[in-house]
Amino acid sequence: MVPDLSNIRLLLLDVDGVMTDGRIIFDNFGNEFKAFDVKDGHGLKLVQRAGIRVGIITGRNSQVVARRAEELGITLVYQGVKDKRIPFDEILEQLQLKPEQVAYAGDDLVDLPLLRRAGFSATVADAAEEVKPHVHLVTKRCGGRGAVREICDHLLKGAGLWEGVTARYAID
Repeated sequence: MVPDLSNIRLLLLDVDGVMTDGRIIFDNFGNEFKAFDVKDGHGLKLVQRAGIRVGIITGRNSQVVARRAEELGITLVYQGVKDKRIPFDEILEQLQLKPEQVAYAGDDLVDLPLLRRAGFSATVADAAEEVKPHVHLVTKRCGGRGAVREICDHLLKGAGLWEGVTARYAID
């Protein structure tokens, strides 16, 4: 069953494998590197412009993620999470939302509890195969390579918000 995307008020994202390609690079000095796609960032700004909040729930702690979230104006950031259901429930209570008003994107087994609860669920093309049967959308693009933008565009178009947020670009 296709959910009513006009009810979505919040988009929650996993980081490694969704916002990034899942690789974690360390140098000899202990610095951590992750690559984020600029098109994904623009998609998240479009979603925010449409009035949909964005949040991050990730199992790892990373200064890189905190910096990217700050750049994108994402204030709902939960890092070092072992059980993603806990922050999910906290966010629902804080924002007074129901699960059906939340979209969630994850790529691995740890994400299944939220993918099953969210009103709209998505995963990336290179997600764990066990995840794909449990989501509403499997992107054509891989994590960290435009998949988040694809999810954002899908949400905006499905909710009838695309024209409003892209009008300034004069898209036909």
